[in-house]
Amino acid sequence: MSVVLQHNENGGAHEEHHEHKQTFIEKYIFSYDHKMISKQYLITGLIMGIIGIMMSVLFRIQLAWPGESFWIFDALLGKFSKDGVMDPSMYLALVTIHGTIMVFFVLTAGLSGTFSNLLIPLQIGARDMASGFLNMVSYWLFFISCTIMLSSLFVEAGPASAGWTIYPPLSALPQAIGGSGMGMTLWLISMAFFIASQIIAGLNYIVTVLNLRTKGMSMTRLPLTVWALFVTAIIGLVSFPVLLSAALLLIMDRSFGTSFFLSDIYIQGEVLAHQGGSPVLFEHLFWFLGHPEVYIVILPAMGLVSEIMATNARKPIFGYRAMIASILAIAFLSTIVWGHHMFVSGMNPFLGSVFTFTTLLIAIPSAVKAFNWITTLWKGNLQMNPAMLFSIGFVSTFITGGLTGIILGDSTLDINVHDTYFVVAHFHLVMGISAIYGLLAGVYHWFPKMFGRMMNKNLGYVHFWITAIAAYGVFFPMHFVGLAGLPRRYYTNTAFPYFDDLADVNVLITVFAIIAAAVQVVFLWNFFYSIFYGKKATQNPWNSTTLEWTTPVEHIHGNWPGELPVVYRWPYDYSKMDKDEKDYVIAGQDFVPQNVPIRDNEEETMH
Repeated sequence: MSVVLQHNENGGAHEEHHEHKQTFIEKYIFSYDHKMISKQYLITGLIMGIIGIMMSVLFRIQLAWPGESFWIFDALLGKFSKDGVMDPSMYLALVTIHGTIMVFFVLTAGLSGTFSNLLIPLQIGARDMASGFLNMVSYWLFFISCTIMLSSLFVEAGPASAGWTIYPPLSALPQAIGGSGMGMTLWLISMAFFIASQIIAGLNYIVTVLNLRTKGMSMTRLPLTVWALFVTAIIGLVSFPVLLSAALLLIMDRSFGTSFFLSDIYIQGEVLAHQGGSPVLFEHLFWFLGHPEVYIVILPAMGLVSEIMATNARKPIFGYRAMIASILAIAFLSTIVWGHHMFVSGMNPFLGSVFTFTTLLIAIPSAVKAFNWITTLWKGNLQMNPAMLFSIGFVSTFITGGLTGIILGDSTLDINVHDTYFVVAHFHLVMGISAIYGLLAGVYHWFPKMFGRMMNKNLGYVHFWITAIAAYGVFFPMHFVGLAGLPRRYYTNTAFPYFDDLADVNVLITVFAIIAAAVQVVFLWNFFYSIFYGKKATQNPWNSTTLEWTTPVEHIHGNWPGELPVVYRWPYDYSKMDKDEKDYVIAGQDFVPQNVPIRDNEEETMH
């Protein structure tokens, strides 16, 4: 598509759009259109999610029934399974790649990439992203990153096996274990591509929000989705380069004989020529990204949930400005709490107390958001569709998972449960499950906008209820085995009679994990079937106020035919009454879209 500016008789300029017939490759593969790129991110993220979930099922089977023979291990793990028994090195590799896929490829790129691309231009009233070309490049760098990461599963010595945090010396010495060889190199190359993708995408999102808002769309009229995605991009720009520097220094230690992270290393009695480095330096660099990463994952989900709750409660969001302030506070505080991952690394107790203080401080803006969501639901006319159910589920897991963070954020309490399943339970609930619920809520809510069709509501209900029960069935018991001292990352605990009593709990957790994985087939069927055969969507199926629902159902270049919409009001005018409170502003409607002018006898809602 080319855009020609022509001057009209009043001296102004208007755009003329000249369409040219796009080839299949231009439209579906190397597309510059933000709506198509959002679909590419979503479908790639779903495929990676399926792989990540399957890995978790495999290592949960190993934990529940250690040493027993399973045909699925022989079928999927090749030489890393002997007579149906998983090799211990493959257990650690599965945990490593599962964590990497879910944190980076599904919850970072799949969630933020999908909805930043879909919603930022549509909700701010822009024709497209600031740079369609860079947007396309960011997706393909992400795709290349995914491909390299998956290719590491097929190298002879196995994929990276140092945990998703890739701590040295396991990750820095190619000869340490099998998974420290080519698999680890591919992991680092993959992450370099991924970080480049995220930095390019983040710059694009920030510039688009700052420069391309339509007339009347002030920052205080932006939907909370845009605020969350905008601030997420800023956090990514601040923190991702630090992980890239850590990865580059690690490559130098591995391949060029430097000693940034290595010192006084012995392998089978042989003294290696590494002096002066510190593995704790790597921990600092990793967690300086690693903890903001938690909020890069959760903030987009918070924005989506805020939008979906206001729409389906048929009420204005409670505390709009407080919600924005809490997003900004979370963004700032997220960069000064990373040390709470290192309380057992020999950290100075005074420094530990500083990180304890900042960690507990971040609970305040998180609590503001939780209270505001609950108050938005209070006395609302709740529409309990699948998107709303997943949003409420998000608030539930965010609160229950967040409460255990108070224990882990305290340096003296953390020492007792550090590196146990208590930690696994905490971050999977507060970050993993919550972010996945936000992603699923967003898919159910904006599916009509993406594909022009509706998903099956009844299948959505089945998907939600079984997922919600199974997710708590997996992670709630983990708190108790963690408090009992069960360490994470061990492929079996049979060598420790102390843990024999916990074996049945591990079986229970695994059964729920298999159920949770199996029910995602219902979602995948619903998703892909509805793309082609779902009921056709109306222009505004949820009676929502934001600008994306003013565009035609059929996707067109530039989003809106003719002029861009002008914004006159904030994005949450639900249950909007006249001054005399006898009738709605628009007769028969309990909502007023942002592009409807304010009438003479009406005041703009204060928020």
